[in-house]
Amino acid sequence: MSKNNEANRKKNKKQIDQKKRKIQNAEAERKARLKQILEDFKVKKEPDDQP
Repeated sequence: MSKNNEANRKKNKKQIDQKKRKIQNAEAERKARLKQILEDFKVKKEPDDQP
């Protein structure tokens, strides 16, 4: 029975690690997208300020 518990523990840990990794990747993509949007917005706004 201890083998089964160990197997379940490993399986659950693997699933949790995969979820954490997925969340971290999504967060990194979101930050990169926000950064790109801000840069694009600055580029669009700069010419208006010049004249």
